[in-house]
Amino acid sequence: MTARSRLPTVLVVDDELRSQEALRRTLEEDFEVFTAASAEQAQRIMETEWVQIIVCDQRMPETTGVEFLKSVRSRWPDTLRIILSGYTDAADIIAGVNEAGIYQYLMKPWQPEQLLLTLQTAARVYRLQQENQRLSVELRTAEPVLARRVEIKHERAKRELALDGLVRTPDSPLNAVCHLVEKLAPFDLSVLISGESGTGKEMLARAIHYCSRRADKAFVVENCGALPDQLLEAELFGYKRGAFTGAYEDRIGRFQQADGGTLFLDEIGDTSPAFQVKLLRVLQEGEFRPLGAARPHSVDIRVVAATHHDLEADVRAGAFREDLYYRLATVTLHVPALRERAMDIPLLAGRLLEASQKLLGKAVDGFTTEALACLAAYRWPGNVRELQNEILRMLALCESPCLGADLLAPRILRSPAVDQQDDRLLDLIAVDGGLKERMEALEARVLKETMIRSRWNKSRAASELGLSRVGLRNKLLRYGLERA
Repeated sequence: MTARSRLPTVLVVDDELRSQEALRRTLEEDFEVFTAASAEQAQRIMETEWVQIIVCDQRMPETTGVEFLKSVRSRWPDTLRIILSGYTDAADIIAGVNEAGIYQYLMKPWQPEQLLLTLQTAARVYRLQQENQRLSVELRTAEPVLARRVEIKHERAKRELALDGLVRTPDSPLNAVCHLVEKLAPFDLSVLISGESGTGKEMLARAIHYCSRRADKAFVVENCGALPDQLLEAELFGYKRGAFTGAYEDRIGRFQQADGGTLFLDEIGDTSPAFQVKLLRVLQEGEFRPLGAARPHSVDIRVVAATHHDLEADVRAGAFREDLYYRLATVTLHVPALRERAMDIPLLAGRLLEASQKLLGKAVDGFTTEALACLAAYRWPGNVRELQNEILRMLALCESPCLGADLLAPRILRSPAVDQQDDRLLDLIAVDGGLKERMEALEARVLKETMIRSRWNKSRAASELGLSRVGLRNKLLRYGLERA
């Protein structure tokens, strides 16, 4: 399509040829111009061309411009209609506006600049009308499509973030926790989740939300341990403009955002006694007052709290309010540490690797058996978060199709536990013998770790350990570490 064919189209209807030519010369730089000497000729052009604007003379031999534009309005209602006349007859003007839906009524003699400006504005109006109609149609047809998309996303969230999203094996200790969630989630009971940092307390809270009757409402998270009291209060309750220095506009708090849904208060055990009093009042009364507001707001929310502290011990020590504890802990759940669910690590590592590949944009086939055994043997003091970081690190460093044990951090390779498939080595480490036996177990562990780091390159490992290649091979054979 040429640049000229994309110009707005104008049909000039005038029985005077000199007037036609004058209008054409004025408009042809900015418009594609058609001309007609009569209403009949103009109608034939309308039937074959896409006309956006008509400029029509009022006085013509067979008919008036208003009469002709009335018929145009009935057949081509989107076309903008302009009357050009040398007579100031009020009746004509009124009829043109009321009957023909005239966009503009211009008087002769016309000024080129004024005429051009009027038609350029008319072309923009035409484009906006078409865009408005298109969007209206799209919105009408898109409503069921959008509703279905929202429904699909809700279903996906329930599937991925509910209990099925918690990775575990059939004999995992996490199953008992999930069983309790399945039974208790449908009821609007406050829940307190305990567990070490990085164990997945927030994931369990999300599972509670998506297993409840509030699943189609908001799940809102606030980390109570990350903010001082004043900022935490502003985050949770919101504030009005001018409530304090820096409050330049109204802000909705987490409680209001979670209305109808679930509010997850992470690290609740890190809050101060002063803030605990304010939080208790909100939970008791079911309403809160934004900072600087004159009236309180009522909310309908379910509160799920989490902590890595032993809150019962904190209550006994006076560090946490007893009344707030019992308000939060209608139901208590404990998320086991990753070291307590070693059977889940291979499955969990696989799931985390999938997510890591999407994050880094790098694909591998998976883990070697040796790498999975080392991951399962480590105690993971940082729990799932530490495992996720280790997998990201391995993936970033990997130059082969699979993630091998040689990519693991030294602290993992040097951990007390080793490859569980190596029964001979397990026997040596578990022995309660004398110094010789224990030294042999330690030697076997060092040999294993060094061989993994050196990717089973005997020359490199022997050099690192200060052994000859033959001496290293003999030790590997002695401890059953020689690869076939």
